[in-house]
Amino acid sequence: MNKIKKMNFSKVFVLNKKNDAKKIDGTTIFVFLIVFALVAFGCLMVYSASFYTAVVRYGNEYFFLFKQLLGVGLGIFAMIFFTFFDYHLLKKFRYIILAVCVVLLILVFVPGFGVQSYGANRWVNFFGISIQPSELTKFALVLFLASYLSENHDKVKTFKGLMPALIVAGVLCLLVIIEPSMSVTMCLAFLTFFMLIIGGINKKHTLLFSSVAVMAVPALIIAEPYRMKRLFAFLDPWISPQGEGFQLIQSLYSLGNGGLFGVGLFNSRQKYLFLPFAESDFIFSIIGEEFGLIGSLLLILVFGILVFFLIKIGLNAKDRFGCLLSCGVGILIAVQTLLNIAVVTGSIPPTGLPLPFISSGGTSVAVFMAGVGVCLNVHRKSREKD
Repeated sequence: MNKIKKMNFSKVFVLNKKNDAKKIDGTTIFVFLIVFALVAFGCLMVYSASFYTAVVRYGNEYFFLFKQLLGVGLGIFAMIFFTFFDYHLLKKFRYIILAVCVVLLILVFVPGFGVQSYGANRWVNFFGISIQPSELTKFALVLFLASYLSENHDKVKTFKGLMPALIVAGVLCLLVIIEPSMSVTMCLAFLTFFMLIIGGINKKHTLLFSSVAVMAVPALIIAEPYRMKRLFAFLDPWISPQGEGFQLIQSLYSLGNGGLFGVGLFNSRQKYLFLPFAESDFIFSIIGEEFGLIGSLLLILVFGILVFFLIKIGLNAKDRFGCLLSCGVGILIAVQTLLNIAVVTGSIPPTGLPLPFISSGGTSVAVFMAGVGVCLNVHRKSREKD
């Protein structure tokens, strides 16, 4: 692994425009275009899915769109910043970033800071601005695991060597599950599992963790009555069509109504207060209704292309840290996208998880764009001559 040379902050950014031009290659431009296309489409769909709800609840059809545009604006800044920010410096701040996320996850339960919605404590409010700590936590975990696994490649082949990574991931999962948010907990667990595999754990530990995960999911479902209700609603939503099964039924109606080519942009019927959270967790249902199966598959293809490029960037990185960092971001996007689509299509029990770059949520879109920026910096550094 290459040694990181000490540098002052002014040298973090490339100031020579001639060198900059050489480093902005086709891959960087292509990834930028994919992300901007996704967030632009996301803004369009957030408006389409939310304008009626926004008028009814807030008296402003652009309420959710304005919030999304604010997140996209911050995301663009963050993406450009981290594209030119040496990703090696992030390793130095990994414990600080991790500590901040832990504090924020605790603050969601503190009166005056935490914001409760639909019985869950998932937001923190600072001076009228709400952020979702769990969204930041996903990338803090990617950074920590990439740092630890790259520095302890030989140790992670032993169970003792894996303990620090497992303890950190376990603490974060515990703080998230008590919010409660099983969907984000599953996302963190899958992320940890796949990053450990890339990091070099042996087959015995892979089998052990797989077995534990298989047993843990039913245990977590049984532990909370509302999760049991969701499970039964998943198995047969018509058992409770006006209760736990309502959202899944409306989602399936939406997807079914879209058919092959969809009913057209802005023409969805389910968004008129039939489908809850149409602008956020279930926005893919509205996409399926308005653009049909063909449009939905095209969107999935775009996500697949983005994940492919991020993992390719990781595999071509100059060092193990950059490889794990970029692959981790790609894995996170892939896992969260698949979980979201699986929920809205009734493939797994209903649980709340936004569709990356698309769903309403300023914190989510800004942090995902920042994550892609980090991957682009890995790519830039991999092209530099030693």
